[in-house]
Amino acid sequence: MRYTVEHCAIVILAAGKSSRLGSPKQLLAYRGKSLLQHAVTTALQTTMRPVVVVVGANSNLVKKEMEGMQVEIAYNEGWQEGMASSLRCGLAAVQKMSDLTDGIIFMVCDQPYVTQSLLEGLLQAQHETGLPIVASSYEDKLGTPVLWHKTFFAELMELKGDTGARKLIKQHEDLVTTVAFPKGIIDIDTKKDYEGLLQ
Repeated sequence: MRYTVEHCAIVILAAGKSSRLGSPKQLLAYRGKSLLQHAVTTALQTTMRPVVVVVGANSNLVKKEMEGMQVEIAYNEGWQEGMASSLRCGLAAVQKMSDLTDGIIFMVCDQPYVTQSLLEGLLQAQHETGLPIVASSYEDKLGTPVLWHKTFFAELMELKGDTGARKLIKQHEDLVTTVAFPKGIIDIDTKKDYEGLLQ
């Protein structure tokens, strides 16, 4: 069976508390902007809409970072549950906004090397292969950003706890294609990660 994504939304997950870092990673400065502003700007460079940002911990500070940007903000009341709650919150927000959306790219704000061409490449790979899941590949991992066809929206809504959607990717390996994103392995969880990025 061939799947097609015509109307793709982007959901940026920015609700976490950054407990290992000790301060909100969304707000860390990088090349003149915060990490969150980088992620939002990158998403807005594509033609995919809506762009939804899921906020939770430190939501007032995080929202300030996006003043004047053409994004929709979804507040995740259950952010303490972890990643799955933000996936569900973002997905629900997109579904409320448009019945036409038949695909979503989930991305995080602490992968500073995500580019417009990577995001567009996910959609292009979907169109070329007709497969319903397109994951980014780095080292020996498959991860974010990930594009999901609407066939999986119900399963994404069932996710619980602090796991992302990686287990769904594993369960449906035969329905996954990948886009190489070598720098995807770089994400910012600790002060040391951040210091490395600034160098």
